[in-house]
Amino acid sequence: MLQTVFIACGLVAVTVFVHAIGLALILRILRRLNAAPPTSFWPIAWLLVRVAWALILIHLVEIAVWGAFYFWQDCLPDAESAFYFAGVTYTTVGYGDLVLQTPWRMLGPVEGLTGILMCGLSAGIFFAVVSRIFSSHIKQS
Repeated sequence: MLQTVFIACGLVAVTVFVHAIGLALILRILRRLNAAPPTSFWPIAWLLVRVAWALILIHLVEIAVWGAFYFWQDCLPDAESAFYFAGVTYTTVGYGDLVLQTPWRMLGPVEGLTGILMCGLSAGIFFAVVSRIFSSHIKQS
């Protein structure tokens, strides 16, 4: 049990580290586009699509970290099941068609909580981008 707690803490740390790197890259790119935010529909939509793609990519890497661990430790029967379970758990969809065995059961809820937190950070980035666009419209008015 204690070993599982330490492993869970390690996986959470790796997940947060990956997210921090991803968000730093997104923010660096957005800062380089330091020009005025777009003001018409299509450029705004295209910016939001690119930000969404980048955020989803970060989350997929994080899901892959959890899935790789599950596969490496034979927590689930095969790689497809390990990555599927990681995705369903991280996103808190939780179909329940696959479950972890006794020594690893605690990882499921920890992964779900971590996914919620990381999705919250991503929502914050999205909010900041939209706020910047909106505030530039207010200044122009």
